[in-house]
Amino acid sequence: MKNPILRLAIPNILSNITVPLVGIVDLALMGHLSSELHLNAIAIGGTIFSFLYMSFGFLRMGTTGLVAQAYGRNNKSELIHIFSRALLVAFFVAAALLLLQKPIGWLSMILLDAGPEVNKLALDYFHIRIFAAPATLGLYAIMGW
Repeated sequence: MKNPILRLAIPNILSNITVPLVGIVDLALMGHLSSELHLNAIAIGGTIFSFLYMSFGFLRMGTTGLVAQAYGRNNKSELIHIFSRALLVAFFVAAALLLLQKPIGWLSMILLDAGPEVNKLALDYFHIRIFAAPATLGLYAIMGW
């Protein structure tokens, strides 16, 4: 690849499509179960996580701009500080999501009400997948750096 912008953009584009892909893989796995309730629950859970994680896309996009400026100034210590701050913010946000998982799940079920059976399954999925928040948001910070 000769175009330097394209060489930088392709990994970013690929990282942007990974969040919805997790939900699609989960949907494919649930499609083998006997009830469509599982599919509905995964679709609702995937929607919640797409919204949550994309709300914190600034960890990737904002970090990239700051890194570009520090790199242009050849300021290596600032590069390390930016990375450290982005990771720190990512893990504090992830900790907040973990601590607030019950109210977030409850509010999500009110907003995306699909009936009691689907809501229960969606909450189960949500309470399992929320534990990936530190890794997911940390990866956002790393991708931005």
